[in-house]
Parts: sequence; C-alpha cells; structure tokens
Amino acid sequence: MFPIGDENVKGSGIAFVTIALVAINVLAFLLEVTQPSEHALQAFIQAWGVVPRELTSGQDLPPDIPYPIWSTLLTSMFLHGGWGHLGGNMLFLWIFGDNIEHRLGHLRFLIFYLVCGLAAGLAHVFTNPGSMVPTVGASGAISGVLGGYLLLFPRNRVYVMTYGGVTTVPAVLMLGLWILVQFVNGVGSIANTPETGGVAYLAHIGGFIAGLVLAPLFAAGRRNVPAVDERF
Repeated sequence: MFPIGDENVKGSGIAFVTIALVAINVLAFLLEVTQPSEHALQAFIQAWGVVPRELTSGQDLPPDIPYPIWSTLLTSMFLHGGWGHLGGNMLFLWIFGDNIEHRLGHLRFLIFYLVCGLAAGLAHVFTNPGSMVPTVGASGAISGVLGGYLLLFPRNRVYVMTYGGVTTVPAVLMLGLWILVQFVNGVGSIANTPETGGVAYLAHIGGFIAGLVLAPLFAAGRRNVPAVDERF
C-alpha cells in the first residue's frame, strides 16, 4: 500500500509549518546537488550528517563544522541521500503533517517535529555508537509525525494506491503496518542482515515512539479539533 492522501481536518486553515518544512528540505537538497563535485558532496554530507562516533567521542571528525557537534542532529534532518529519499519523505510529511499541525497548532507542531527528529537521531547514535557513516534524512522526524497521527487520528481514512487501484484504509491499519515493517527490519539491522539496505530503521522506531509519547502532551489544552472530515 502506497499512501497518496488522507482526510483533512475541516476548516483548519493553511498548514504553514508543514509547507515551510517541505520547502526547506527541498532547498537543502538543491544545495546538496549543486555541490561542485562528488567529493565535495561527500564532504558536505559527512560534515552535516549525524556521525554517531562524533557524538559518542565528543570529537568533531574532519571535515569540521563551525558549530557544536550536536547541531548535526538538527542539520541532518534537512538533508537527503537522493531524489527518491527526498520525495518519499516529503510525500509522507505532506500527507500526514497538516492534520497534526492543525491539531497541535503551528508553533507546537514545529517543536514536536524537531524533538521527534532529535529523538530519532539519538536512537540511531545509541544503537550504532561507533559508526563513522553519516546519516541524513527527515525520516526520523516524520516517523514522529506518523506516531502522533496514529494516536490522534486512528480512524482517519488514508487513500492508498494498490495493485487494484486507489482505495481507503483506516490510519490505524496503514500506520500499524508501517511500524511493523520498521520493527521487523530494525531487528534485522541489529543482526546485521543484508536486508537492512542501509536504512536507519531504529531511528524510525525511535522517532515513532517519541511521536506516540509526545503527541498527547503537545495536544493538551488545545481546542477539540475533529479527527475526521465530517463529509466522509
């Protein structure tokens, strides 16, 4: 099942933060692809991606950056490993981010997104403390959005593309299957099996759990926004 849309919260205005996050990610990727050479691109990713060994050792490995090492936990959220990586992440953010933003409010959603991304990055560092390989991508933060969506909008309908065409499924089914895949592949990554494909599944799990835990805290005190568009 490949998601292509969902039911939107009725009458909630424009999701400015979601749009801005998508735009920043795209601009950051354009900065990557305009690096003058493959070597320069690799150095850029090495410098601004999360390198677990740097954080666990407290040493900024070359190439250095003019900011504290921990800042890569933030910068890495806006970098991607290719057009497919960027496109998939932005599609999920675009589909599921707006309802969470409407439910939490603009500022709370931004903080929620960043904190989930930080949690995902730390989960990756904790489970791969000696790795020298840089990790980039918004997947961890978006996993937090998915966790929050599952908790706040479990009965929302998600439009998915299947072999038989477009259909709708409950969010609890779509996202439940998604996190199951992450857990299965995460176990495989611990065992160093070839199926892991270099994807930081444990970071996804960390971000998702952070989203589940933080969503009700960030939603506390907000007005009651309908979970499903009343037209459906």
